[in-house]
Amino acid sequence: MEKEKNTLKKLIKKNSLMNAAFELFTERGFSNTSIADIAEKAKVAKGTFYLYFKDKYDLRAMITMHKAEQVFMKAWEESGINNKMSFEKTVLRLCSTTIDILASDKILTRFLVKNLSFGMFKFGELNINDKATPFYTLVDEALKRSKVKYRDPEIMLYLIFELIGSASYSAITDEVPVPITELKPHLLENARNIMKLYEE
Repeated sequence: MEKEKNTLKKLIKKNSLMNAAFELFTERGFSNTSIADIAEKAKVAKGTFYLYFKDKYDLRAMITMHKAEQVFMKAWEESGINNKMSFEKTVLRLCSTTIDILASDKILTRFLVKNLSFGMFKFGELNINDKATPFYTLVDEALKRSKVKYRDPEIMLYLIFELIGSASYSAITDEVPVPITELKPHLLENARNIMKLYEE
């Protein structure tokens, strides 16, 4: 019982530090936020920070992974994907839902897209039925069921992922070159074209 309480206290402190850092990073910027600032906002001693994180970069990486996993989980849940869908439809539905999630939270988009990488997509995990499942595994399973075969599928998915992430950013945050509602059909069409290009 005592061990469970200590574990819970540690989790609360770690989450408090992550939440405080996310707020400060998005308000002031990463370089203008110190470890002392984060500890103060989280209401913990500065030394407590180092019990959970090596430095600010380690903390930012953890926050990014955590936020990315939340986006991937929400996208998967809201996409209504099922085993009968084609791989193309699965990918396009995921792309569409991910764009909508990012568009609904500009602050998250500003933080996440700048720090997001294909590695987050490939190695991030989703908690499905209380079981940690790599996000990429779910997409890979859809690929294995596909009647259409693709050459270099990982490169294909990398290009689609990078296209959606980087091209959405300016449209969501600054409406450049157009608002995301206007750009989204173009992004999905280009994602579809990339898949066609990689069909065997």
